[in-house]
Amino acid sequence: MRLKHLLLGLAATAITAGAIEPVKPDMEQIRAEVTNPRSRYYYPKLMAEYERNDTVMTAEDYRHLYLGAVFQEDFNPYRHSAYAGLIEELYYKSHHSRSECDSIIKYAEISLKDNPFDLRQINFLIYALREKQKNNLANIWQFRLNHLLEAIAGTGTGLDPENAWYVIYPRHEYYVVNLLGRVAEKQEFEPPYFDRISLVPKGEKDPTAYYFNVRHILEEYLCKFPEEQNIPDGQNLPAE
Repeated sequence: MRLKHLLLGLAATAITAGAIEPVKPDMEQIRAEVTNPRSRYYYPKLMAEYERNDTVMTAEDYRHLYLGAVFQEDFNPYRHSAYAGLIEELYYKSHHSRSECDSIIKYAEISLKDNPFDLRQINFLIYALREKQKNNLANIWQFRLNHLLEAIAGTGTGLDPENAWYVIYPRHEYYVVNLLGRVAEKQEFEPPYFDRISLVPKGEKDPTAYYFNVRHILEEYLCKFPEEQNIPDGQNLPAE
């Protein structure tokens, strides 16, 4: 399937092990910067730059844009766009007509207005734009996707809890696993705030699991929705 091939092909440019020197993020510092109107990384400024059709944002800009999303008033890590699955059957076809590509583009753009960091929809959008020979626009979205993935890859190695990757949506965990050419076997929550994705065995020297730090998305979710007793994915944030 061409969509699958496109997704896996991005691994070499964004999240391949060793391609990025990981630095654990200081989330409180990021919070301070994205909420400060005088900061270079003030969130409305970053989002305005992101939405322009250019490629001038730096890796550090993207790091603040991606991780800083959790501190925005409307952030909900478990929100799903009502539009993302409306043409689900098209995503599994081997070939697409021009009109089908138009539909993929239309609904991907609508979904991304609702959630700018839906990595799956960005990937579909790039594919359909390239099929329509709209390569300049596809390249802009490719730049965005690569840098969002680099923002994740730059937070750790994913190989153990101490070096877990930081994500702002639980479903990004599976996207990263697929991107690395691995198949998820099961997901488990490990206290105090880690998701462990067990992997279908591969080579003897290959990782058997990847770890994701979800502390801040759990904290922000429970802060914004205190009436919720259970986290949608079965995670629970322990008392301090």
